[in-house]
Parts: sequence; C-alpha cells; structure tokens
Amino acid sequence: MADILSGNTSEQGDHVNVSGPSDIERVFVPVLDTFILFTGFVGHILVIIIICRTLRRGRRKTSGNITGGIQQINANGTDILLLSLSVADLLLLSCVPYHTVAIATRHWSFGDFMCKAVSFLGAMCTSASAFTLAALAFSRYVIVVHPTKAYRWRRDGRIKMATGLLWVPAIVLAIPQFAWRTLVHGSNIRLTRQDLICFNFLSNTSQLAYGVCHFLLAFALPLVVIVAAYGKIYHYLRQTRQSRTSQTDRLELYHNQVTHTSVLLVLAFALCWLPSYGLMFVQLSEQTSGIGPSPRYGPFATFARVMATSSAVMNPILYVFMSQKFRKELKELLGSKCGEQSV
Repeated sequence: MADILSGNTSEQGDHVNVSGPSDIERVFVPVLDTFILFTGFVGHILVIIIICRTLRRGRRKTSGNITGGIQQINANGTDILLLSLSVADLLLLSCVPYHTVAIATRHWSFGDFMCKAVSFLGAMCTSASAFTLAALAFSRYVIVVHPTKAYRWRRDGRIKMATGLLWVPAIVLAIPQFAWRTLVHGSNIRLTRQDLICFNFLSNTSQLAYGVCHFLLAFALPLVVIVAAYGKIYHYLRQTRQSRTSQTDRLELYHNQVTHTSVLLVLAFALCWLPSYGLMFVQLSEQTSGIGPSPRYGPFATFARVMATSSAVMNPILYVFMSQKFRKELKELLGSKCGEQSV
C-alpha cells in the first residue's frame, strides 16, 4: 500500500505514466500530514507509557475477586497486543514524512535504499496491524468465553510469544516491497529530476497478484477472524443474560466495555483502509486492461491517502473516548507529571 501513500503511478508499455499531485494537494497534504504526525506520535507515546505502567502494576499485585482477576488477565494479554498495535502505528507514522516530501516536491530525493525500506516498512506495519487486531479479537473471545484458558495462557507467556510471531508473516508479506521497489524516471522523453519516483514494482500481472495476495492475507482474512470472534462473544454474552447475578452483571458490563472498544478499533482500521484497497484494485484493473493512459482519480486518491495515513492516529483517540480505564490512567499520568513539575 505504499504506492497509495506516495502518489499514483502506472506502467504503460515501455514507460511509466506519472500522474503527480496537483498544486492544491502539494499544499493541503503536507499540512494535514503534519497534524497527523504530531497527533499520532503524542497519542501513541502516551498509550505506550500507560500500557507499560499498567503491565508493571499488574505484575506487582494480584486480586482475589473474579472481576479483578479478569482485569489482570486483560492487562497481561490484551494490553500486550495493544502495545504491539501502537508500535506498528508509530513505525507506520515514521514513513509519512518521506511520502509528504515526495508529494510536495514531486520527486523522491531519498535514494533507492530508502525507497525500498520505506515501502517495506509501510507494508509490514499495515499487515502487522491487521494481524494484531485479529489476535486481539481472538484474545477477547478466549478471555470472555474461556477465562480459565486465558489465565493459563497468560501464565505460560503465550500471549507475548504469539504477539511476537504475528510480525513474522507481516515481514514475509513485505519482503517483495524491499526486493523489487526501485527508482525510475517518469518518462522516456523527459528524464528530469522531477520525474524520479519510487516506482510501484513488478509487471502489471505480478503487481496484480501481489495486490490481491496482500488484500486477502492482510485484510480480508483478519476481518473474517475478527467477525467470527466477536460474533461468538456476542452470542455468549447473550446467553449469560439468562442466568444473571450481581457478579455476572459486573463481569458482563466490563466485557461489554472492553469489547466495544476493541470492535471500534477494528472498524476504524477497516474504514480507513477500504478506500485505499478499493483504489488499488481500480488502478490495477485499469493497468491490466492496457487501454490508454491510466486516469487520475484526483480528490478520491487524496481522500484514500489521508484515510490510510489517519488510521495510525485513530487508536489513541478511540481509547480516550471509549475506554474509562485509559482515561483514568491518563489522568493519573498527567497528574503525576504536573505534581513533579510543581515540586
């Protein structure tokens, strides 16, 4: 998906057809990217600090009641996945300045290695985010429906191991980006500095195959897992309402709050990336048809890029608005910092 972040290119015959950004985009996109970068970095750094504080606190204390035990499981399981998600978003945000400069100057000025590295990092982090969200949904299912297994998995350290392993398929899916991305000129006729671009690699057929593979493995498949997991959670919670007690009411309320936040994280990720995947398939279908020059998609291409970039900012915003636990931890963190400064 790095080609969406850096602008539209297409291969036609023996040359590359460049449909560069308009003058409005060259001003509008950098301003918006600056806001996204600042908001995203500040938000995710706070999230990482809060999660690390929660994990340290969870190691030090144990709780005897059921609700506290479930929360401790969540702190050592779900929070580790959320930490991995924030790391992926931060790495994805680190790619944005390169694409912003390329859009503003209509030129890739960072060399061939960075063309490969930035494209690799963008594809890897996008895949890692999707896999982590799927693991988060599965983790929520195990915690809600099979809490005994969740406790055993936490004690065995399987969540940490699984979280690390999620990055392996993400790296494998991104390797073609590093292997075949290259710098090319935008035209055979006018080989100028302005034409140098980080080109979308491979032939049209191979590019289509990679695009479809990435969509199926790093977007469609995780969404299927997510829908199945949350469907089973909803069915289980609906059944438990038939045998209510005050204790199960508290558990159900807690599970509902955490599950709603997790579902919104997934919806935000899907909605932010759907325009980019849709545009990718439209562009690939135009390229494989081989009829005339590739059209420029103007405002929609800009919209798709902004949505994809903003996906890395959505998670901290959702934590603030949806998670009472996160808001409480944030107030404690900011309060402690203010207290230290006053002293």
